[in-house]
Amino acid sequence: MDHLLIGSVISFLVTFSAIPIIIRIAEMKHLFDVPDDRKVHANPVPSLGGIGIFAGFIMAFLITTPTGFAELQYMAAAFLVIFFLGMKDDIVVLTPFKKFLGQLLAALIVVYKGGILIDSMYGFMGIDKMPLYLSVGFTFLTIVVITNSFNLIDGVDGLAGSLGLFTTFAFGFYFLLANQLFYAALAFSMMGALVAFLIYNISPAKIFMGDTGSLLLGFVNSVLVIKFIQVASVPTSAIYLPAAPAIGFAILFVPLFDTLRIFAFRILSRRSPFSPDRNHVHHMLLDLGFSHSMVTFLAVIFNVLVAGAIIIGRNLNITFLLLGLVSLGFSVISLLIYSNRVNRKRLFQLSMDLLKREERDSKVIPLKKATTATAVPAQATEQGEIAK
Repeated sequence: MDHLLIGSVISFLVTFSAIPIIIRIAEMKHLFDVPDDRKVHANPVPSLGGIGIFAGFIMAFLITTPTGFAELQYMAAAFLVIFFLGMKDDIVVLTPFKKFLGQLLAALIVVYKGGILIDSMYGFMGIDKMPLYLSVGFTFLTIVVITNSFNLIDGVDGLAGSLGLFTTFAFGFYFLLANQLFYAALAFSMMGALVAFLIYNISPAKIFMGDTGSLLLGFVNSVLVIKFIQVASVPTSAIYLPAAPAIGFAILFVPLFDTLRIFAFRILSRRSPFSPDRNHVHHMLLDLGFSHSMVTFLAVIFNVLVAGAIIIGRNLNITFLLLGLVSLGFSVISLLIYSNRVNRKRLFQLSMDLLKREERDSKVIPLKKATTATAVPAQATEQGEIAK
């Protein structure tokens, strides 16, 4: 336990010390995230915060990881691939296809060398073991989707970092209880870096994590959730959790469900799943008038409540739990869409009432001026005649 706390402190201190330096360098080199029609910030903001996150995370992870873990070198290699992929995209924008290839390379390393593999559906829809080719394909898909989920949810100050803080704490706490110290060190090292980063990223943000940070955060969470499912689903595990896949989905619920929904919507619209738009859940909340801080707070609290509810109901059928999560997600999205329509109608009605009031006032005011203008000369004439 002590070395995990030391790791968190190391990652915090390194990231906390690095971020101000990165901000100054970004300002000198004009490396900003420039606002556009799709983005919600009004001023250019440095977007290389992920470098600070990576520095604190990787240093703490390498220092505090217990010896004897062969997968350490492969995990570190995969993290380096994601780091350089994200950094290049922050500085020189990469095409979605190149980013996808880079993520596949990192996934290849952790699947074939790191032992990260989903080889079963754990009873979902009555399916258990999967053939190797399906297992590998599904694992690759899971890693890519979760990696991009934090990249896509990173649209509001503090949102991706706060959700990542919750997910890494949840997985890290489980691995600590289950005596999986390697993955506990992985989670707590990321957690310390995120705490330091959020000091500079809470609204109004002084820096963004950029693709360097969001892709790394998503990739780390994909490794953690797959390992969590592998360990927690075994009845002989130190901490056995029935329906572990549903719990893992619930812990990642807000970024993961929003990404799956957006990907499905774009594909059905015959667009690239990586094409940008303003259909994310944080955009819907912003359109309802919530501030950045309130959007972050609502998203994190909702995610915590969902995860807590699934943990409480962990003994229920996994198919029921997963379908329930999907239904809950679509219900919330439908409510937000309906609320936005009502809000738009209300704003439209207010604007129409304002226009009508301005038209009415424009008709009344000139008449008053005309009356005054004709009355004053008449009065003056009468006074002039009396004077004469």
